[in-house]
Amino acid sequence: MEMDGIRLGRGGIDRRTFVRASGAGAAALVFGVGPFVEKAVARPAFRDYPFRLGVASGDPSPDGFVIWTRLAPEPLAGDGRGGMPPDRKVLVRWEVSEEEGFGRGVVRRGRVEARPELGHSVHVEVGGLRAGRWYWYRFEAGGEVSPVGRARTLPSFGRDAGRMSFAFASCQQYEHGYYNAYRRMAEEDLDLVLHLGDYIYEYGPNEYRAPGGNVRLHDGPETVTLAAYRNRHALYRSDRDLQAAHAAFPWLVTWDDHEVENNYAGEIPEQGQSPEAFLRRRAAAYQAYYEHMPLRRSSVPRGPDMRLYRRLTWGNLVEFNLLDTRQYRDDQAYGDGIKPPGEESRSPDRTMTGREQERWLFDGLAGSYARWNVLAQQVFFSRRDFDTTGGVTYSMDAWDGYEAQRDRIVDFMARSGVHNPVVITGDVHNNWVSEILRDFDDPGSEVVGVEFVGTSISSGGDGADTSAEQQAILAGNPHIKFFNGQRGYVRCTVTPERWRTDYRIVPYVSQPGARVYTRASFVVEAGRPGLRQAAANAVPSRDPAFIEPDRARIREQRLAGR
Repeated sequence: MEMDGIRLGRGGIDRRTFVRASGAGAAALVFGVGPFVEKAVARPAFRDYPFRLGVASGDPSPDGFVIWTRLAPEPLAGDGRGGMPPDRKVLVRWEVSEEEGFGRGVVRRGRVEARPELGHSVHVEVGGLRAGRWYWYRFEAGGEVSPVGRARTLPSFGRDAGRMSFAFASCQQYEHGYYNAYRRMAEEDLDLVLHLGDYIYEYGPNEYRAPGGNVRLHDGPETVTLAAYRNRHALYRSDRDLQAAHAAFPWLVTWDDHEVENNYAGEIPEQGQSPEAFLRRRAAAYQAYYEHMPLRRSSVPRGPDMRLYRRLTWGNLVEFNLLDTRQYRDDQAYGDGIKPPGEESRSPDRTMTGREQERWLFDGLAGSYARWNVLAQQVFFSRRDFDTTGGVTYSMDAWDGYEAQRDRIVDFMARSGVHNPVVITGDVHNNWVSEILRDFDDPGSEVVGVEFVGTSISSGGDGADTSAEQQAILAGNPHIKFFNGQRGYVRCTVTPERWRTDYRIVPYVSQPGARVYTRASFVVEAGRPGLRQAAANAVPSRDPAFIEPDRARIREQRLAGR
């Protein structure tokens, strides 16, 4: 195997040399180092509409946010370049306005180069804006104008925020279903969306089948190269419902495993690859991920390494600690899978996050002045015993396989008096609600916080409300209070006094057009970390007259800049 003239393989170069060589691409380009394409095309002629992957915003701050697009007139061109030339950078103009129609409301504008080395993607870090308000943005290249997106800045640090609403989602296997949940999410009145991983899936066509069969297909074989990862992101980004949700709100994104390969752990692949081959694959996957997400320069990958854990503070109301539980973890205990716990899974030397990220988390939690403190992460945090026959088995890929580090986190939150900790989770394609106990071996021990696990957007197909097996798991885990196995997203509304979580369900993804309803709602009172189930508006989901929320009301609020 070769990369940039350097031989890779067993007995080849060490990791440090590999990272230094492979990291010369994206990072060197963004930070202005290295010989890259020099000539920019100011008036390009595109073969087709260049903004076919839509627009997005993300990583907001009190004075700005990132706006994103990628020029791709032929999104699934076989070379991964999206129908763009391999040797030309293109000038892209951008505008940010206080008015949806732009007009006299334009407050920032500029030009940026879309470069082939980054797949002709564009990441503009807009600054100098007013805190706590909505803006609109758009791009232009070659006389073609992008769709209009909507973004917002954060409230000023420490300011009384009053109220905010966000949704979180994960797991959107393209083959398993349509993105009905994103269409309904785009109609909500939200301030922010968090995506907790599995934005793409790496499998070839029909390698991973939903129980009811796949309703659409991936565009090529399993992704390994940069071109293949680019095309897979482009396929997912081509979905109009996903584009609508990106255009409606700013997003905070992190990954799980399928952005690279199922159940990989740090530098260890699931199977069948040398360490060097897997690092090369990881570098390609990380670059394609950066190219397709509204991320800041602080997240630019350096070869197979990419800093994605970060923190966002919403006034004095909510602090989000966005974790990366995949890139730095030790290998799963006992070869992965559902296994009885033992010395390996309980070892204090094993970590899900790496030591540096753990210290970063503890420093942030200790210094937080926010009313609510959120760990936004990927895999099941609370204990979940799968054995319903009297034994004990846990998922070695979840926090149960890294028990000592979970105990350190829970103990730190309890001892340090962290205000109102809430964990939000993706990965498992089901909805769960749990109380986080100081000691999971003692069902009567102190409740330290709560965990809300969100289902998938489409992964797993239509799903079902519940089953006898899941009800038995609930009975055997009394700290877990709720299960639902349908598709959808989770909506959270937060005030200084109360946190409300609504489990928003679409009844099917095997065909487009499903409505949404609230399957269950839970409330947490500030200073009282237990759960209380609230009344939910479970409405027959196939009723064509049922449309929630009121779209006219939401549009009026958006035009008013709320």
